[in-house]
Amino acid sequence: MKEYLHDAIPNLQPFDYELHHDSLFINQQWVLVNGISKKKSVYTFKEDHILEISRKSSVIETSWTLHFNNIFEIETEDGIITVKAYFKDDDILVLNHQNKKEFALFINTSNYDDNLNTIDDVKVFLREKYKKKVSSLIYEHQFYYIEKSEEFGPFTVEELSEKVKNEDISMYCFVRDVNAYDYSNRLRIYDLIKEL
Repeated sequence: MKEYLHDAIPNLQPFDYELHHDSLFINQQWVLVNGISKKKSVYTFKEDHILEISRKSSVIETSWTLHFNNIFEIETEDGIITVKAYFKDDDILVLNHQNKKEFALFINTSNYDDNLNTIDDVKVFLREKYKKKVSSLIYEHQFYYIEKSEEFGPFTVEELSEKVKNEDISMYCFVRDVNAYDYSNRLRIYDLIKEL
């Protein structure tokens, strides 16, 4: 993977046919984030190597081909381009152009009720998506807390919240993840509770 792409979007997974093709890639509505403020484009990779690109009232049919691993050839208005495909997660696809230092970022809106038409819509989508993800991770995880130089735990956030509610501990006690070695991240019970 080119270094600039890794710096721009860390933790990408290369496209894996078995894992991604049927469940995440084919027949999904991928909104192109690049240039969304000028014109919205929705890409749908269909069976039989058909790529449908929808823009306002027009639909263009072109083609795509998977060569090997995560290397694709896509026919565009500018000719055939070669890209490497990566997933950030189930809803974010990145196509890295192999002959230029650029990439295209797509968001899967097939299971999303609101429209993505602007950069602000994209920001709302990403904020809500990762807020839900963080909330579920925090909810299931356990933490130690420190009070008066003594460590207690581990407890779930729900248990810590209950202790705060009963005034057994202060919401401003420092906490550490069960996998962390110290309290250097300066996270407090208050920070965990507000994320739920």
